[in-house]
Amino acid sequence: MGKMFRLFYLTLFCHLLVGCAVQKTSDKPYYENLATHRPKVTLPSENTSKDTANQTKVIAVVTPTHHVNAKVDAVLDSIDRYNQVRKFVDGYTIQIYSGQNREQAMEAKKKMTSDLPEYTANLQYQQPKFRVTVGRYFTKLEAHPDLVKLRSSFTAAILVPEKIPVR
Repeated sequence: MGKMFRLFYLTLFCHLLVGCAVQKTSDKPYYENLATHRPKVTLPSENTSKDTANQTKVIAVVTPTHHVNAKVDAVLDSIDRYNQVRKFVDGYTIQIYSGQNREQAMEAKKKMTSDLPEYTANLQYQQPKFRVTVGRYFTKLEAHPDLVKLRSSFTAAILVPEKIPVR
């Protein structure tokens, strides 16, 4: 066991000595000749450029053999039918009040309509609490500017997920 510790410390000491060695620095800027790796390019003469300008290039039209248009149309039709049946979409709303006191909920709604008349507040009762919410948004990014405005008046305003009815 003692030999292993000695060997470990000896190895550690050797690495320490190698790591502390003086590094050589160069005052010369880096230079490497890459001419051997560059491709050789020849410029066309002036006579050939005039001839190529008059010529038109013919492109062959290839008809597809393994196209999936019918399958894609069937999938898109099924997605469209599913979207027509859906009644709700996952989205977000801003909650400015949540609690059991109806008077405080009505007060929050009244403050909301007086301070920020451009927004419409909704008072909801979901037993056992009252909620005052503002707006319906499909993404958090869409709701963020309104949330920042509402937080100036309602510091407890939060963004909550909610099902948005589709019309």
